[in-house]
Amino acid sequence: MPNVQFDGSSFYSALDAVREERKLTWRKVAEQSSVSASSLTRISQGKRPDVDSLASLCAWAKLSADDFMREPGANTDDEASSLTKALMLFRADPNLGKEQADALERIIQSAYEGLRAH
Repeated sequence: MPNVQFDGSSFYSALDAVREERKLTWRKVAEQSSVSASSLTRISQGKRPDVDSLASLCAWAKLSADDFMREPGANTDDEASSLTKALMLFRADPNLGKEQADALERIIQSAYEGLRAH
């Protein structure tokens, strides 16, 4: 069985993105998710959430914990699949028309290519 680890930093970033999209304070996130503010602070400091907090936050943010599991040292094409997933989300966004989704795709692909480690 591979040694899989939870990527807390990416999880926190995803939570923060959902929080910003919903225009909420972290206090409101705590209230709505039933996770204590101190647990959210610990997560922001790089600590792993306990399983109940993880479950509550995933349900609140409509995230899958599986998306934050990483195999240390694995060198796969995960980066490409991450880019593909991101682009698919923009294509599925009902707030974006085809032209807007196309523009975002070009911007993100360009930025990704410029920033990814070789």
